[in-house]
Amino acid sequence: MPVLNIQKFSFTYPGVDHPSLQNINLPIKRNKITALIGPSGCGKSTLLRSMNRIHDLYPGNKYEGKIEFTDSDKNISDILDIKKENEFIELRQRIGMIFQKPTPFPMSIFDNVAYGLKIAGVKNKTELADRVEIALKGSALWKEVYDRLDKSAMGLSGGQQQRLCIARAVAVKPEVLLFDEPTSALDPISTGAIEELIVELKKDVSIAIVTHNMQQASRISDYTAFMYLGDLVEYDKTENIFLNPQEKKTEDYITGRFG
Repeated sequence: MPVLNIQKFSFTYPGVDHPSLQNINLPIKRNKITALIGPSGCGKSTLLRSMNRIHDLYPGNKYEGKIEFTDSDKNISDILDIKKENEFIELRQRIGMIFQKPTPFPMSIFDNVAYGLKIAGVKNKTELADRVEIALKGSALWKEVYDRLDKSAMGLSGGQQQRLCIARAVAVKPEVLLFDEPTSALDPISTGAIEELIVELKKDVSIAIVTHNMQQASRISDYTAFMYLGDLVEYDKTENIFLNPQEKKTEDYITGRFG
């Protein structure tokens, strides 16, 4: 059973007549990496952000269909009232998100990672320290920062900041991590480190990643979904999408004929 099961899902931004996503059916499989690919404006990030309702920071969006979170028997698209703040906090702890640009908080490295844990109710200092260390080790950052945890996170390099954001998300033990072009602002060495980390993380979490980088999708994902103009054109194992696509649009995009 997939950890997220998207069924007949459509999404419309406020003040817009035409939906940005139309009748999407897509499983996000447990402990696998699913890549969302397609040209700019095709709806990849819109779909990704629907999976933990991050759109609802700006209310008025219209959801139709289902995004079932099978670990909680919750239809994510049924959480209608943004005032139910505790539901959204719980959802985003269980389905974390990493953005295109690293988003460290203007506080110490330690406090960045401990932030979500404190919100989740962890108050014991020893437990906080242990879980921060585990998260930093899990994000391959501990050896680089263990002796300056009290220093500002803003002093880290771009690649280190992105790994810190991953540590912050991992610390609260999510079931799913959503990555929205997490390496597009990074140099090749940092990109390689993040890709290795994402592959390592799938042992513990299920992952969906939006990427414009075809090589990245083929390197790290188990499944790939190709989107075009708000539609899901094709979904299959990554090797099939790249070596034997069934739809001409998919083949044209993969081979660089458009996009």
